[in-house]
Amino acid sequence: MPDRIASFEEFWPYYVKAHAKKWNRRLHFAGTTAALAVAGLSAVTLRPSLLLLAPVVGYGPAWFGHFVLEGNKPATFGYPAWSLKADFVMWSKMLAGTMDAEVARVLAEDAERAAERSAERGVVDVDVAPVAESAAAMN
Repeated sequence: MPDRIASFEEFWPYYVKAHAKKWNRRLHFAGTTAALAVAGLSAVTLRPSLLLLAPVVGYGPAWFGHFVLEGNKPATFGYPAWSLKADFVMWSKMLAGTMDAEVARVLAEDAERAAERSAERGVVDVDVAPVAESAAAMN
């Protein structure tokens, strides 16, 4: 994790990179949808105790995706509020069909920044096109 992030705009690329694998994003989408369904069921049936299930059905699949598929730690542990907001941004983008392109964009920008840092240090130039192509292929 980078040094302490100061804004959601800085957090978003970090979050996207932590969700590079499509199946992890799908598990997040399923978990968020399930949590929303439980919250709705709680409201419709007037059973607030059902709300206790929302974090379980929401975070369970997401954390499985991080620990097993991505091999990383959920951003929730370090940035709980921004992570929740980002979950809903990602959920919305997945619903709209734009999240795969967002992942490819963020990964390509990250690769370009890495190439620039390498060039500044005098390290052999890095071609970022294969990184962007590989990011698109993951999706």
